[in-house]
Amino acid sequence: MELTSASLISQAATTSAEAPTAAQTLVLRKALQLQREAAQALLQTLPPALPATEPQPLATEGPLGRQVNVWV
Repeated sequence: MELTSASLISQAATTSAEAPTAAQTLVLRKALQLQREAAQALLQTLPPALPATEPQPLATEGPLGRQVNVWV
């Protein structure tokens, strides 16, 4: 009986030490908000995409874009 209560106390102490506090949660939320704002600012600075008037031709030379892996 003593071992069980001692292990429960130790487990409760470990769990409460690992649980995030309100301050940690507020800091995390603020950091995520700042990252979201920075990402939105970067996306707004991008030029608008050009409309595709015709399909782009496939590469005929060079090392990139000439092989397609097809899993059958």
